[in-house]
Amino acid sequence: MTNTYKRILICTFLALTSGLGGAVMGGQITVLLHSQKCQNQSWGFKEMCHALITPGATWQGSTGGIWTGTVLGAFVGGLVTKKSSHW
Repeated sequence: MTNTYKRILICTFLALTSGLGGAVMGGQITVLLHSQKCQNQSWGFKEMCHALITPGATWQGSTGGIWTGTVLGAFVGGLVTKKSSHW
């Protein structure tokens, strides 16, 4: 296995892993932020509000998180596997 192939595998693995982690964290954070809108409701309406807000907030946060995580993971992977340059 050549060094270039190893570098590609490492960068891809880091990008996908951090993308999935970013999706999970982004979804949770966005749901938490959006669910604050439901806090002033009575119990029944609060539960209904959470049920209505959660899918859209999860989708929004996960989408943003996966893009951000993938780009940052690929960048870090590139830095980690960068060939050292000798001056």
